[in-house]
Amino acid sequence: MGTTAIDYVLVAFYFVLVLGIGVVARRSVSSSLDFLLSGRSLPAWVTGLAFVSANLGALELVGMSANGAQYGLPVVHYYWIGAVPAMVFLGIVMMPFYYGSKARSVPEFLRKRFNATTQRVNAVTFAVASVLIAGVNLFTLGLVLEALLGWSLYVAIPVAAVVVLAYTVLGGLSAAIYNEVLQFFVILALLVPLTVAGLARVGGWDGLKEKVTAAAGGGADQLSSWPGTSLTQIANPTLSVIGIVFGLGFVLSFGYWTTNFAEVQRALSARNMSAARRTPIIAAFPKALIPLVVVVPGMVAGVLVPQIAALKAGGNSGGVTYNNALTLLMDEVLPNGLLGVALAGLLASFMAGMAANVSSLNTVFTYDLWQDWIRPGRSDRYYLQVGRLVTVVGCVLAIGAAFLAGSYSNITDYIQALFSFFNAPLFAIFILGLFWKRMTGTAGWTGLIAGTVAAIVVDVLVRTHVLSLSSQAGSFVGAAAAFVVGVAVSVGVSMVTQPKPDAELVGLTWSLTPRESRDHANTGEDAGWYRSPVTLGVIVLVLIVVLYIVV
Repeated sequence: MGTTAIDYVLVAFYFVLVLGIGVVARRSVSSSLDFLLSGRSLPAWVTGLAFVSANLGALELVGMSANGAQYGLPVVHYYWIGAVPAMVFLGIVMMPFYYGSKARSVPEFLRKRFNATTQRVNAVTFAVASVLIAGVNLFTLGLVLEALLGWSLYVAIPVAAVVVLAYTVLGGLSAAIYNEVLQFFVILALLVPLTVAGLARVGGWDGLKEKVTAAAGGGADQLSSWPGTSLTQIANPTLSVIGIVFGLGFVLSFGYWTTNFAEVQRALSARNMSAARRTPIIAAFPKALIPLVVVVPGMVAGVLVPQIAALKAGGNSGGVTYNNALTLLMDEVLPNGLLGVALAGLLASFMAGMAANVSSLNTVFTYDLWQDWIRPGRSDRYYLQVGRLVTVVGCVLAIGAAFLAGSYSNITDYIQALFSFFNAPLFAIFILGLFWKRMTGTAGWTGLIAGTVAAIVVDVLVRTHVLSLSSQAGSFVGAAAAFVVGVAVSVGVSMVTQPKPDAELVGLTWSLTPRESRDHANTGEDAGWYRSPVTLGVIVLVLIVVLYIVV
């Protein structure tokens, strides 16, 4: 990149700032609950911004801009049907059970609802997924340092890991969350100018549409969100819509947003039930608008950056992949000074994503594996030290996972495959267990394993070309298979095993939980229609409908 001294100063200042937040946050850490769940003391606006910022990692910026360059406008489905409805559902329907049960993690909730085996199976799979996804963020952070400083990835990736490790191990979840709030605004300072400058270079929105239509590898199907055949690569429009609505909009989306502890953890750190319920819904508002400054720049890169345009046309791109779309566009359209701010924003996004996965990993490992299974009955100070040690180990493992992520030309394909393996089957057993009290503990872990195996089988069939599907469509189909198989196995096993008594399921299943236990206070600081989760949820869903109509 054409960086100058002012760009380096801005990036260095940002690094000092995030480390300073870690030092300050350390003063409030006196117990494992403080370190791993911020003492459940944070206001809704903080946890809401942290909720959306935790997802603004490599998948969001590099992955979705890569998708925008490759597939065009249909990528908005990942946000409007693939995120917002599930975030609203989490806040209104599921958070009362998470927060009300006093569970410290998703696996711990599964122990309360099912049994210890289900907790341990989910804790192990979540730990593996967290390391792999943290590796994605670390890999892309290393790419930025490589572009900025000319460092080899073998140097850039460990250096990036040390920075994230420093503030996370100092201040725990509070440091991660307050840095995520800062990072949210720094990321916008990258995306908004980049979008405006990119559109200006291609003649505005009308100019972009003309260039995408005329470009080799582009076409009119990349300018319409439905039926999304450019994204799914399913030729039949009806089947393409079904794949998007069921595979992405239902299974992958709800599986990720409602059960992924890296996100749910932010809501669990809220100060009360009302704040916890509002957390994902507050996050849904910026989430609905983010594709305007992520997908659109990717589309601009697809026609403006010569290497990406050559890649789309099937020509020689000089080793460039779609993952490079965002950084190449930054170098193409942003002046010095603003480029430094943009680089700080890009670094912020990767650190937010990695920190979210590492901070959720240390919580699940400490509480669900170490305290509840391997070493129970120790002092709280002991578990605080375990949490800090796991943070270090998680960052080291993420370094190895980063090089695995580097073997994929489009990291979104890789991430979506991971979600189909780990999140889709978890959602199947979770939603079935929430609304069907007859589901048994044995059904929980058998359904979870069966769904994961089904998704892996589909992925292998796609990669070996037995199924003629794109990687994107393969993830949708794999997620659907994981959900269907997980539900089928859970129902079958439940019919031949003994369920828990009703008395043990109060507060854990819908039918046995009194309405007042699922609600929250609406007086004092929680009063007002603008603090009502249902009202806010309806407003953001209407916003999504309007955006689909406009686009």
